[in-house]
Amino acid sequence: MQNKIKNIKKSFFLFAVLTTVFSVPAMAEPQDDNSWADEMSANAISDYKVDGSVFQQITDLEQQKVLMGLEKERAQLDLELDRLAAEKIKLRMEMDTLSNNAEEQKRILAEQKAELDAQAEMLEQQKRAMTAQPQTDGLQPVAKIPVQQQPMQENNVISKYKLIDIIGSGNQLQATVEDLVTGQRKKISVGKVLDGYTIKSISLDDGVVFEKDDNTETLNIGKDK
Repeated sequence: MQNKIKNIKKSFFLFAVLTTVFSVPAMAEPQDDNSWADEMSANAISDYKVDGSVFQQITDLEQQKVLMGLEKERAQLDLELDRLAAEKIKLRMEMDTLSNNAEEQKRILAEQKAELDAQAEMLEQQKRAMTAQPQTDGLQPVAKIPVQQQPMQENNVISKYKLIDIIGSGNQLQATVEDLVTGQRKKISVGKVLDGYTIKSISLDDGVVFEKDDNTETLNIGKDK
């Protein structure tokens, strides 16, 4: 841009010099045309004053025009920079909003999962409570054998429970007894303890034998309570 201004100045300066040379009044024709022309050009150049001249005014106008163009371009660049900064802020806000929405969705899904897990656990408990027969892995359950108990006696296990059935096979027999007061049923096996009585044996023929302090009680089959 500075080179352009310099070239404009040189062009106008040369134009002004030539105009001055050709506007000088005619003098007596010199004997040597070339010497006369050189002398006139040198005098015109030395006498020409740039300050305040038309050339200077035109040059100043051109320079102002160039500067105004530069100012306009700079203002346009400032506007573009402001626009980019605003777009950047908007993009950051959108990213923050998406991040917050994702966290909220994750929290809601976690709560729904916890609620479903609680419902599933409750259903499993209800299913286990409703199951009347135990499932013994690797064993074929035998048919339930309803039995009748011995006459009730005070302060012993057979006065509190009724033998419902015995299932299983071999050493894996299990018995189901029912509390005569509450109606609650319990599954027992050999070695377990019921109201302080240890289950000594379970047999399809002899029923369930309880033992406590050298006292033996039997819930057997085929006897009424």
